[in-house]
Amino acid sequence: METMEQRRDAIVQLINQKGKVRFAELKEAFPQVSEMTLRTDLKALDNAKQIVRIHGGAKSVEVVIGTDDYYGQRVVRNSAAKQTIAEKAVQLIAPNTTIYLDSGSTATALAKLMPDQKHIIFTSGISCAMELARLERAEVYLPGGRINRYSVSVSGAESISRLQQINFDIAFIGVTCYSSEFGFSCGASEEAILKQTAMRRSEKTVILLDTSKIGWNSTFSICTLKDVDMVISNGDLPETFVRECAEAGVELL
Repeated sequence: METMEQRRDAIVQLINQKGKVRFAELKEAFPQVSEMTLRTDLKALDNAKQIVRIHGGAKSVEVVIGTDDYYGQRVVRNSAAKQTIAEKAVQLIAPNTTIYLDSGSTATALAKLMPDQKHIIFTSGISCAMELARLERAEVYLPGGRINRYSVSVSGAESISRLQQINFDIAFIGVTCYSSEFGFSCGASEEAILKQTAMRRSEKTVILLDTSKIGWNSTFSICTLKDVDMVISNGDLPETFVRECAEAGVELL
């Protein structure tokens, strides 16, 4: 018979694997455990700082303020969804344009598909820059700033100042979460400000959104649907989100 310690270790492992889980997912994963026991487990694990309890579920301690999830874990999480989004996004790339490519695993998937055309590309993602280094005809820039070793990106005052000097034709923005109440958000303040700066300097803003991120909140707000032009997802969007996009005049791809 499974002990309490074994069960709680399994809960932590599931949450670390997924990054965050809803309580309904925990009930499905542990069907023999009562709701009261699961809630007690979550409270105990939160007190022990092994997880972070949030409204409606729990997060991995690695998805907290200042880290916004380890890049290495995001790469393998929902990889098929990220590839689908990247394949859709690359269709929007036109020659002789100035592009902002955000950091993150989905943006890196897009960087891998970027055609070798004449572009000026700024990216805050170090992993994106490494993928873009193969391009011979494009000019690729990192805006400078402080390195976030968790998200493998740069941000801060230097990055923001650099982007304020550039006019982008299109900006591809990654997000951590979306909720109807708070809009798009992420877990790091400086990264949120950098995304906002790129959006203000861009003629067209495109959000790269894995549908598993819908219905969650993170710490720092980026923008609302009214601030973007298009959302690219991997499909299977909730009807409420589709309706909210229609009301805001946001194109879905």
